[in-house]
Amino acid sequence: MFNENGKRRRVVVTGMGMVSPLGNDLESTWQAMMQGQCGVEPITRFDTTDFPCAIAAFVKDFDPLGYMDKRDARRMASFLHFAVAAAQQAVTAAGLDFSLEDPTRVGIEIGSAIGGADVVETQRLILEEQGARKVNPAAIPALLINMPGCFVAIRYDIRGPVNASVTACATGISGIGEAMRRIVWGDAEVMLAGGTESAITPLTVSAFGRLTALSRRNDTPKRSITPFDANRDGTVVGEGAGVMVLESLEHAQARGAKILAEVKGYALTSDAYHISSPREDGLSSAQAMSNALKDGNLEPHHVDYIAAHGTGTPMNDATETTAIKKALGESAYKVAISSIKSMTGHTLGAAGAISAITTIKTMHEGMIPPTINLETPDPECDLDYVPNHPRPAAVKVALVNGFGFGGQNACVVLKMWDE
Repeated sequence: MFNENGKRRRVVVTGMGMVSPLGNDLESTWQAMMQGQCGVEPITRFDTTDFPCAIAAFVKDFDPLGYMDKRDARRMASFLHFAVAAAQQAVTAAGLDFSLEDPTRVGIEIGSAIGGADVVETQRLILEEQGARKVNPAAIPALLINMPGCFVAIRYDIRGPVNASVTACATGISGIGEAMRRIVWGDAEVMLAGGTESAITPLTVSAFGRLTALSRRNDTPKRSITPFDANRDGTVVGEGAGVMVLESLEHAQARGAKILAEVKGYALTSDAYHISSPREDGLSSAQAMSNALKDGNLEPHHVDYIAAHGTGTPMNDATETTAIKKALGESAYKVAISSIKSMTGHTLGAAGAISAITTIKTMHEGMIPPTINLETPDPECDLDYVPNHPRPAAVKVALVNGFGFGGQNACVVLKMWDE
């Protein structure tokens, strides 16, 4: 859809909210990142005897009653708690008053990679040990991946397009990108977009461990996830949520909103290669970055920063490095790159949204968050990964990458707001 000048509608960010292993809001998370803190710790919620990986990045000291009543808190799984909290923070930050909005012109795109895994596991045990009559009647609504958006929609009387983008660990990025397109196409004027996850459960952690995807540095949890380091041995499961408010430029300006950034471009590609391993040539990941830049009418030399997927697994980091080189050419050696997963762990379906929100914070603070634990350079990963310490920088254009199992590659282009 085009605006009155015959140009594609511009989409801007006006509010952001976050729950992460480093803090229960954006500001506390950011301060922890600037100090190079790591949210990974030993798992104590369940027995990890014989688990290859016995560490995870938990959200800490989070009270859902700060965002909902006891009845709703009991009905919701943790990934729903986090989504509602992040959405409320974003709405408050954007100064949105839904009583002034047409509810049919507001929508939601909040997804999750796994959904209510904790509900599935606990209710299965109840079924086996206590029988069918003891299973929670609210179990199904509590575990469905579409429910974060639905709960938020009910809370704010949002009656436009409500959807849950699911692209594994690329979900947070595809949620933002698909929400942007809803506005461009004219389906909505306002969209709440992002991702949420809480899947630190016995089955999930043991299954990821069996895939050899997780770090085994159980004795040194704060130094366990080491993206782009030569000695990296895997990722660490994390949890949290990130939600941002997107609006058409005209709508944001009409209500006098403070504009934080512009969503310039988005792309989604498929490796069509393997259920869990990326294409080693990085071709489809590179295509996602190139297509996103093209969608935003930008060139590789415009990019100041890349928020990498950077999981800390040997193959992912090498492949992403290759893909960045293919997408950006010589500009790849001039751009700053970092992976906040070195601090937050891998928050799966929330990861891309948390990275995108952090990237906008980077633009406003003039500081790039570091890739901590990067001590031994890998010859295969020979780009600038902002090791160990935050770096002052003027970031105007950034790419945010998210790659998921099954070969899902998503990229969104963010630009510091200017007229």
